[in-house]
Amino acid sequence: MTTTTSDRPVLADPAPAADPTSAGVAHPWLGLAVVLAAMIVDILDSTILNVGAASIKRDLGMSSSAVEWVAASYTLAMSVGLMTGGRLGDLLGRRRMLLAGIAGFLGTSIACALAWSGPSLIAFRVLQGLSAAVVTPQVFGLIRDLFPGPRMAKAFAVLGPVIGVSTILGPVVAGGLLDLDPFGTGWRSLFLINVPVAVGALVVGASVLPARPAEARQVRFDVLGTVMLAGVSLLLVFPLVDGRSLGWPLWIFGLLAATVPVLALFVGHQRRRVRDGKDPLVEVSVLRKRSYVSGVLFVMAFFAVVVGFPLTVGLFLQVGLGMTPMHASLVLSASAVGAFLGTAVGAWAATAVGRPILHIGLVIMAVGTGILLLALHGAAVGDVSTWDLAPGLGVFGLGSGMIFVPLFSIVTGDIDDHEVGSASALLESMQQLGASVGIAVLATLYFSSLSSGSPVRATERCLEVTLAFLATTFVAGWFLPRRARAHS
Repeated sequence: MTTTTSDRPVLADPAPAADPTSAGVAHPWLGLAVVLAAMIVDILDSTILNVGAASIKRDLGMSSSAVEWVAASYTLAMSVGLMTGGRLGDLLGRRRMLLAGIAGFLGTSIACALAWSGPSLIAFRVLQGLSAAVVTPQVFGLIRDLFPGPRMAKAFAVLGPVIGVSTILGPVVAGGLLDLDPFGTGWRSLFLINVPVAVGALVVGASVLPARPAEARQVRFDVLGTVMLAGVSLLLVFPLVDGRSLGWPLWIFGLLAATVPVLALFVGHQRRRVRDGKDPLVEVSVLRKRSYVSGVLFVMAFFAVVVGFPLTVGLFLQVGLGMTPMHASLVLSASAVGAFLGTAVGAWAATAVGRPILHIGLVIMAVGTGILLLALHGAAVGDVSTWDLAPGLGVFGLGSGMIFVPLFSIVTGDIDDHEVGSASALLESMQQLGASVGIAVLATLYFSSLSSGSPVRATERCLEVTLAFLATTFVAGWFLPRRARAHS
């Protein structure tokens, strides 16, 4: 699932308590429906591979590493494009950029559905991820524009449950489409389902979304910084995805090692832009704060687990256990239901408990992982049933849901007001990069273990690495701020 807090604060309206219609928005709830539709299609397309990967692999004759790229290319493109997407919203206006992003998402979804080979699908997924990177940073700012003052709380009260329900229904809808096979489209229907949603959002959004003025100052895009950030992402993810299929040659490890100097060059470039009075992609001052840097590590490791592991479980259910897509999606929905319940706890705990809720959630995720390990230990493929897996997946989802809501507010607890936009955008980018790393590491581990053992043992190894990710996240959590950032 994709969340964001990367929009910059907008100026308060002269009458904060005024009705939205007084701010020039005649139909705020229709506008909210457009914003929610944009988020829903992003949620669907970031999770469809959990159910559809096996069908795509079989139909297009793709290698295991190519299937990983279909999933990772989307999140990787988002991680690179998010900060630029936020800047475009500042420069050209959020309404304009949201509609442009939805139009791009519509076109690239159709292109994905028409893909004729693995490489073409991966290329279209990159473009789809870039379109999503334009849409996502505009969402929260548009909600503030639609519902100024105290009415904003009502809009956000609707937002959370809609995201939760979409997360639950996403795998079920994907499984249902694959089983129904409408008009013989097979896995292509997973992308075509975006078409009516995107068309409706474009038509309604053009007439109801508010067109607030963009920032008056000139925004200078950091093209070189964007290229450097993309380079760091590719140097990290490419070896993890393709290293196994290439036989782990020495140059693959050289690419991994090169991430460190390229990252150092990026930081130096950002400092020079600040010194020269130009807009940096990242406020360098946030990188001097130990709590924030620890938060970046926390976010990357956490989302590596919550995105990478469901993909490998989906492969295990269909490739290993031979489940139908619908059956597999229903099993995976146990995790989504747990996450939905956990978000209610997390929303309360964000201010009432603070940092300890993150550790509690991680412990619950580890318990769920342990339950899954016990269910699989010593089992043959024919011995594993839905009821063996559902409890562990549900507990795992419960713990992750408790972390989703308070995470970004806690990580930015020590961030100064002028750093919030940059810090939030970087966290969102690192969330997507972490998701790409998780897909690369866990899916590569699954396929490499599968080639030399049973599907059950391959899944057990992924569970063991999941526990290592959770342990890393647990340690990083001790250096986070104790309380969530107060929002005005």
